[in-house]
Formats: sequence, structure tokens, C-alpha cells
Amino acid sequence: MHPMGVASPFFRAFDLARHGVEMLQPDVAYAHPLDGGQAGLAWRDLDRTADGLGRDGRAWRALLGPLVRRWQELAGLAMSDFRHLTLPPTAMARLGLRVLEQGSALWDARFRDVVAPALLTGVAAHALAPPRALVPAGVGLVLATLGHAVGWPLPRGGSQTITDALARDLERHGGRIVTGHRVQHLAELPPARAIVLNIGPRELLRIAGDRVPARYARWLRAFRYGSGACKVDFALSEPVPWTAAGCTLAGTVHLGGAREEIVAAERAVAAGRHAERPFVLAVQPGVVDPGRAPRGHHTLSVYAHVPHNSSLDCSAAVIAQIERFAPGFGDTVVAHHVITAAQQQVHNPNYIGGNIVTGALTPWRTLMRPVPRWDPYTTPIPGAYLCSAATPPGPGVHGMAGVHVARRVLRDRFGIHGDPLEFVRHSAR
Repeated sequence: MHPMGVASPFFRAFDLARHGVEMLQPDVAYAHPLDGGQAGLAWRDLDRTADGLGRDGRAWRALLGPLVRRWQELAGLAMSDFRHLTLPPTAMARLGLRVLEQGSALWDARFRDVVAPALLTGVAAHALAPPRALVPAGVGLVLATLGHAVGWPLPRGGSQTITDALARDLERHGGRIVTGHRVQHLAELPPARAIVLNIGPRELLRIAGDRVPARYARWLRAFRYGSGACKVDFALSEPVPWTAAGCTLAGTVHLGGAREEIVAAERAVAAGRHAERPFVLAVQPGVVDPGRAPRGHHTLSVYAHVPHNSSLDCSAAVIAQIERFAPGFGDTVVAHHVITAAQQQVHNPNYIGGNIVTGALTPWRTLMRPVPRWDPYTTPIPGAYLCSAATPPGPGVHGMAGVHVARRVLRDRFGIHGDPLEFVRHSAR
């Protein structure tokens, strides 16, 4: 699911639809089942969601309503470089006070039942960190807001279609993509006025450790990675038999139980222990895109949170957690494929230890990633820039790290002071 993709200033300028990418909207952005057959359902419509949350409907509306009404300001802040903020003070306060509430011991103050808090905590858990903290609270509020403002869509045919659209556009403008070759040293690259590196701190040290000062190298080595994710892809003979029927309408389902249970599981994982009932994030693309599986079959793509660099095959724990809310799920499994947290970085060298958010999402690591300097994108290597999820604004399919780097590259290396997004819009015409 890609809520930040449709909210991102870059992808709005790029215009995915114009490039052949169709974003499909589930009726329910995300769902959160609980024991006993209950489930929180986040519909695109804020009021419909609130109406389904009983006594906490008013609290949900009061928490998210002001953010939904000004969602573009919120998205702009969340996808900024965290250095040049142009939001009015009222907008900063609107979000800041809510982050302080949901990231502290006050997080239950406005809620009276269990469904709404669990629904919000499942979203905060996307930060891959214990959710009662400032950054996970911010992540949860931003993603929950976007669920009501722009939805949590899935691209028809899968996320690869977004990558393919970007690659086609690059080639249309004369670019060339070389695959199957791992760069061993920066010196292998051809001479260029600018080199933009979509890699994390550890990879930069590997290919250019001899080109950076000792102090900068120490900063890179000090970059801390958080918990890991174990990925399981299921081929199913039928849809997941959720006890709570509303879950069948959701593109994304969060499995973790009540708020307190998610907190306990995420704390265990952060401390290096496997949770007996791990938090599981499940995406069911067939809800909107049945063509993702052969006729009469279905797919389910799952991430389970596990300790950093875990080599455990999490499939048994994942199946048990799904069975908890969908009895009989195991009987629908035709086949499954596992990528452990330790194996993640084989597929993507930025995913150190299976940390798919490329760095621990603490307040310091969010604002000062990857190193503590005013400009996080430049490096001590002349003409070399970083633009991965290890730089602001961090993880997510939004393309904004590249936009922030492009602004600096155009200014510093080419003497161009225009807005990169304007060039993207012009190119898309």
C-alpha cells in the first residue's frame, strides 16, 4: 500500500496515472481485528470510520479531523528535509500536540474502549519500533490521516509498476540503467559533476570509506539500525477467512491484538527477543486487484516484526497470529515463501539486519539521519550526495529524498536555482 505515494509532492508532479500506473483504492484502507470478532475499520471517510468506533468515535474525529482537513500541510511537513519548514505555527502546533499526546503516557486519555486505540497503534507500528514514543506516534498520525485524505491504495499489478514507470521515464530522457553489477568502490563510477548515492551509511563506508574524513566515518559507523522484519508471501486457495467480516474489504490488515499487546511485542523485539505473538502487517492485494493471482486463487503478503538480524523462519508464528483472527487460514495455504530478517539485506543492501526502514526511528535519528550535520545529503566527497531512506524524510514510497538532493545538486553543481518539482511537472507534459 502506498499512501505516501499518492500524497507525495513528487509523485503528484510526476503523475503516476499519466505514466500508466493505476492506483486502486480498497473500500477500507486498513483494518485491525481483535479477539472476539471485533475489528476497527478505517474507511476512506472519516465520519464513517468514527461511526463504527462507538463511544470513541468522537475522540477519533477530534484527533484526526483537523489533520485530515489540512492534510497537504501535514504531508508537506512529513516529507520535508526537516530543515526548511514553511508551515504556519498553528499547523506545527496542531500536529505537535497530538504527537506529544500519542507518544506519551497520555495516549489513552481521550479513548474509553479498546478498538480505536488498537486501530491507531497498528498504524504507529509501521515505524518498526515500540509505538508509545514520539516518532512512531507521528508516523501513526500521518499515515492514519492520509488513510482518510487520500486512502491507502495499491498499484494494479504490484509495486514493481511504479519502479517500471520511473525507469521508463529515465530512459526516455536519455538515462541508462545498469543492473547485475555491484559497485565495489566509488572509483568504478565514470567521471561526473554529481554522483547521487541511494545507499545507507554502511554501504557508503564500504565503497568510499577511504575517501571520507575520520570524523565523518565515525558518524557513519555510529548509525544505528532498529528491529527487523521477516517477510512471508502466501499463495492461497481462497480469501483469508477473517472472523470480522469487515477485514475482507481492507487492503491492509494489522494483526497484533489490543494496544497493550502491541506495545509488549514491539518492546520485546526491540530488546532482541522474539515475541510469542509478533506484530504482523498483512496486505491482501486481491481485494482490489484479483489479477495478482491465478483465477480461483489469492495472495497474501506479510511482514512480521522480529529482532534485528534474526535468522528465524517466522512463518509458524505468522500463521498462528493470522489463525487467531481467521480460523482455518492454515487450510487455505497452498504455498509460502519466507525471507528472514537476516536475508533481507541480500535482496537490498540498505536493509541491514532486516531493518526495512533504514535506521532506528528515534527523534534524533529521524532529524539527524544519517549524520549530525545541517545538510544531511552532502558528503565530504566533492560532488557525492546521499539520497536513500537513511536521509530525511526517511522511509516510504515518496521520492522526496531524491527531490531534496536534486535541489542541492542543481544549485551547487549546475548553478540552477529552480524547483525540481517544476522540472518534473514540465517533463510530464
